[in-house]
Amino acid sequence: MTADSETTTAPAQSAGWRGKFAGFALALSIFAILWFAAAAVGTKLGLWEWQFGLGVMTITWGPLLLMVAAGVSVLAVILSLIKSPRKQAFMLAFAALLISGLAFGRVAAFGAGAARLPPLHDIQTDWSNPIQPSDALFTEREATGALNPVEDAPVIDPAADGRWPGMGGRLVSEVQEEAEFDTATHKSPKETPYPLIAPLVTAAAPDVAYTAALATVEARGWSVVLAEPESGLIDATEESFWFGFKDDIMIRVRSEGEGSRIDIRSTSRVGLSDLGANAKRVRDLLDEIETRLGKGA
Repeated sequence: MTADSETTTAPAQSAGWRGKFAGFALALSIFAILWFAAAAVGTKLGLWEWQFGLGVMTITWGPLLLMVAAGVSVLAVILSLIKSPRKQAFMLAFAALLISGLAFGRVAAFGAGAARLPPLHDIQTDWSNPIQPSDALFTEREATGALNPVEDAPVIDPAADGRWPGMGGRLVSEVQEEAEFDTATHKSPKETPYPLIAPLVTAAAPDVAYTAALATVEARGWSVVLAEPESGLIDATEESFWFGFKDDIMIRVRSEGEGSRIDIRSTSRVGLSDLGANAKRVRDLLDEIETRLGKGA
């Protein structure tokens, strides 16, 4: 056999227990990510209550699990570099650190953003003339065990003082107004976490405005609970993709001058803080209706 015909194959080098430890770190990091998904999906499927899925699995245990995964990943990286062979173990350990580190950073940023938001779960365009749910929506809320009441002048639960000192007992309407960005008061969007929430006054006739509002709701794929053109009222429900939380949206269209006025209320069935979801929903819905009216749809 000649040298040219010889095929030399270098045996694959194994990092031994260090490689196995790096593999464990990677598996733990992936498990930590799947943990959050399982908490959300299990809640949506009714395998456990939302208080356990969100409060315990996600908020309490989730960050701790990510911290452990990140710590194990750092140790795996160090062990992979202490001696040769390094490549296989280092690649596994670095992948584990990348996954757990990015996930933990995202969770930390989410927590910081949540702390900046006020403890609100009920938002509307006009608290001086609040919208109330229809009997049909009240019935549906009761059937699903909605914990948050829908009131004309709600106040923040005193339990909020534990995380938001001084907020308990305050009127929701006052806190919402303080949280809104309004150029008229020279507020900075960095200081106020909510967009400006105000009624939409349009030159369109009430029936045209109502049609645009209902079309926008249907285009979003929400469940329409009530649609009464004669009273100008629309009640709908949106279910979140993760956890399956249900929020209720109430729309009221009335004539104003030669045009019409559209008011919106969005409220969560459970939870102390909605993490800004209702304010964003109301603002986006107003913008979409205005755009639809501008296109003549």
